[in-house]
Amino acid sequence: MIELYVLEQTRLGGVNYLLTTDEEAGDGEAYILKEICRNGQDISYEFVEDDGELDAMGAVFASLLEDEEIDLI
Repeated sequence: MIELYVLEQTRLGGVNYLLTTDEEAGDGEAYILKEICRNGQDISYEFVEDDGELDAMGAVFASLLEDEEIDLI
């Protein structure tokens, strides 16, 4: 099990996304997760791995956090 901290969340195209980090404070790795609903009941989150989707969501989160001191690559 991996422990992540949510920095921001948004909904785009009917899909929920989370911007997370592996460090509660300070420098850490950032990850974008996508909410997946299976069987209409079970909800889980998966790492976004598609480069196009990752770039698009990175731009959305960068815009949402432009006043914060968070660097998204």
